Amino acid sequence: MKITDVDVWVVNLPLVNPFTSSFETKTGETRTVVRVRTDSGVEGWGETMWGAPVAAIVRRMAPDLIGTSPFALEAFHRKQHMVPFFYGYLGYAAIAAVDVACWDAMGKATGQSVTDLLGGAVRDEVPITALITRADAPGATPADLPKAMAEHAVRVVEEGGFDAVKLKGTTDCAGDVAILRAVREALPGVNLRVDPNAAWSVPDSVRAGIALEELDLEYLEDPCVGIEGMAQVKAKVRIPLCTNMCVVRFEDFAPAMRLNAVDVIHGDVYKWGGIAATKALAAHCETFGLGMNLHSGGELGIATAAHLAVVSSTPVLSRAIDSMYYLHADDIIEPLHLENGRLRVPSGPGLGVSVDEDKLRHYAGVNERDGDLTG
Repeated sequence: MKITDVDVWVVNLPLVNPFTSSFETKTGETRTVVRVRTDSGVEGWGETMWGAPVAAIVRRMAPDLIGTSPFALEAFHRKQHMVPFFYGYLGYAAIAAVDVACWDAMGKATGQSVTDLLGGAVRDEVPITALITRADAPGATPADLPKAMAEHAVRVVEEGGFDAVKLKGTTDCAGDVAILRAVREALPGVNLRVDPNAAWSVPDSVRAGIALEELDLEYLEDPCVGIEGMAQVKAKVRIPLCTNMCVVRFEDFAPAMRLNAVDVIHGDVYKWGGIAATKALAAHCETFGLGMNLHSGGELGIATAAHLAVVSSTPVLSRAIDSMYYLHADDIIEPLHLENGRLRVPSGPGLGVSVDEDKLRHYAGVNERDGDLTG
């Protein structure tokens, strides 16, 4: 079986509500979608972060894929190993799009799910995290914001059945602490997290971390910049520290361990360059006694299905994963099943999802009209 064609689309899909972090407010997602076609009629689908720049890298790699087998992933990764060196996150994302499409094709060719190809399921459902941001309380004054955010969190948990809640933090460190206190009071049994995306200074991170210790947070994610800064915070705060910003490639792992900078690492198929790399990260975390979770970069159905296959087949991924899937107003596949805060892992061949090509073309047309979404 040989690859004969590589097709690439860039799509824009809306979110149900705006989503605010410490550095942007998003109203939708731009994603790159890839299809590999083979001479045996098997097709594999992949989807990854961002738009035009990633799509351009995939198109540059496409000629190297023609005539190769989708099973030959080691050779593919070896040939493209300098792409992330030159393009950073964009390069990892482009490689991951092709990687996932090849895994989907391998599963379809063999009649096996990607989960089974990765070693089989240790769980059939994956809990996801309720994500809350200040955009969820429009018009609230600073004084009223903690109460408004807590009320919103209660509604989300009651409606969706979530067991974990994550606040996207801001540069307003004291305000984030106040919101978390209100959410904890309203939801005493939920697993609670906060992610300021490195918007706090080291001193503010220490002060906030000490203030938050009484709230029994599951972890504090990327309060400040860099491995050195995280190590300083970890030495003074008794809350587990998580990162998807300072340990983002294997070269970062050893320095983080030497400095005792983190307790939990967020993997991501699309930021780490593919499924096998994410599984290798899981092995590293288990070897060093770390926790692991998955970051969300706004995955639609194809990308979410790949994350579910990884989680389903990886014991260390036992926490509620980050996923923006439920925040999208539409999808380019038949929607994944979400119930009681959990996504069911697709069981069909490959990723187990079917692409609606009419919707794919429609949302590709939206991108052609509007360009990539930047916020």
